[in-house]
Amino acid sequence: MQVIETVASMCDARASLASPVAVVPTLGGLHAGHVALFHAARERAGSVIVTLFLNPTQFGENEDLDSYPADRERDLDIMREAGVDAVFAPSVGEMYPPGDTFSIDPGPIGDCLEGAQRPGHFRAVATVVAKLFNATRPNLTYFGEKDAQQLEVVRRLARDMPFGIEVVPVPTVRDERGLALSSRLAYLSDAERSAAECVYASLCTTRDMWAAGERSTSTLESAMRAVIESEPLATLGYAAVVDPGTFESWNNGANPLALAAVVIGTTRLIDNIRLN
Repeated sequence: MQVIETVASMCDARASLASPVAVVPTLGGLHAGHVALFHAARERAGSVIVTLFLNPTQFGENEDLDSYPADRERDLDIMREAGVDAVFAPSVGEMYPPGDTFSIDPGPIGDCLEGAQRPGHFRAVATVVAKLFNATRPNLTYFGEKDAQQLEVVRRLARDMPFGIEVVPVPTVRDERGLALSSRLAYLSDAERSAAECVYASLCTTRDMWAAGERSTSTLESAMRAVIESEPLATLGYAAVVDPGTFESWNNGANPLALAAVVIGTTRLIDNIRLN
């Protein structure tokens, strides 16, 4: 497995990789959800590149950049075990050289829900993903469905720029109790991890109501909020039922998506589920 640290070296290495080439962007702090992305990429790609870059610009002022649970050597071992062909692991200076001020505005989808609660987050995501695409020049890219709004931002980025890259979604990986796997679960105590189960429980409640015929967005969202607010350790960020193409409030379109953001202790978790 090659470990590559500069854009120039990545471009040189890309020429020798068997096509089609898939890229899986990561921040590090790898877990079974990331491994599922690597395996999905391996099924279709001749070569798999994983990017390992803890992007500082997508963390807010009071977020967890300094404590993010990334361990480079552990992460590299996981990638080797998964059969990754190349790792692009640039420094911050390599990705953001002096004088680099350009960024990509994802438009209105970047300003709602996650974007409203984390201002500038999706501008930073779109910008760094574009840089990673330019460095790795993949044919395919793999993103998890857990970060549903991010996935849609990347889809639009790949379509509108256009990069000519197929964006492949991979289903959320959950633990035995339904909790969506996340690097940030490492922050939780046992009690907090149990409390975090309210996130998936709220989504399942909404899904069950939908299956029983409920179509009122406000009623579905109220049910989600009630489940989350019944957990003393949980602080609600948002509970929403949206159109997955626009992330605006659902209004009789196809395949609505229920999303929740919750803070457990000091740890922010997000999850979603398709209702239809």
